[in-house]
Amino acid sequence: MTDSVESKRVGKRDRLAAAAARVFHERGVEKTTIADIARAADVPVGNVYYYFKTKDQLVQAAIGAHGQGLRNVIAELEQRQAPADRLKELVRGWVGERDLAARFGCPAGTLAAELDKRDDGLDREMAVVMRELIDWVQVQFAAMGRSDAAELAVALVAAYQGIALLTNTFRDPELMVAEGRRLEEWIDSLAA
Repeated sequence: MTDSVESKRVGKRDRLAAAAARVFHERGVEKTTIADIARAADVPVGNVYYYFKTKDQLVQAAIGAHGQGLRNVIAELEQRQAPADRLKELVRGWVGERDLAARFGCPAGTLAAELDKRDDGLDREMAVVMRELIDWVQVQFAAMGRSDAAELAVALVAAYQGIALLTNTFRDPELMVAEGRRLEEWIDSLAA
């Protein structure tokens, strides 16, 4: 297979995975059809089956897209010198997505909650992605000299998940803005 044919295959597969993640976030897994994902990825429905035989495979691909997105964000955050600055920039990123959260909730959190209601093990795959975030946050708090880094990491991620839920419930992006300010002040107080 030539490089250009292979890159088109990978590009289409990645497009489908990203579209699946987006559509699942907006509509939920159960309400989403393969045709919805094909439309969002601008791929003929028949082509979807070349890459993904089942909807569950698309769910797995969406989980992979969430994981890759997280790793991309972490790579950007790692460009900052100080761990407190990395954490505050993470919070700013969450706040920057406040309108999306107001409409649909947290992309990863809503998928994790929905998958938890199923009995197919995909919830555990999503938990791996969430754990990756918590572990990275823990490393940042540890680099700040905090012996309670594990607890602080869970607290930070839980605060975001909670405010994402409330922002969505009340359709009020300003809730996330206020919580973002509070979290940045909290991070500063822990770094002092």
